[in-house]
Amino acid sequence: MEEAIRNSLDCYRICEETIAYCLKMGGRYVEPDHVQIVVDCAQMCNLHASFMIRNSNFAGRTAELCADICEKCAASCEAVDPEDTQLKTCAEMCRKCAASCRKVEQRTEVV
Repeated sequence: MEEAIRNSLDCYRICEETIAYCLKMGGRYVEPDHVQIVVDCAQMCNLHASFMIRNSNFAGRTAELCADICEKCAASCEAVDPEDTQLKTCAEMCRKCAASCRKVEQRTEVV
């Protein structure tokens, strides 16, 4: 669980950094669908970390949604620019977070 908390908080951080980066870059980096999924991912990762830290009975449910959003965020970052270092870093962290969320989802009783 500690690894999943750390991954969620790290993903939250990199998504927040990526939002700021995309806003500076402009153009295709600020397309509404892309910005929205990165914002959603940041917020979901933060929320999920909070649920795990508090050992909430709903952590399994937030894990599932967090993994889904992280996977979509990674795909969006790769679609915007697969060669951009910031977006690559975000996509990698999102995939790492999604994988740890799937483990939490499997180990946690769904309420």
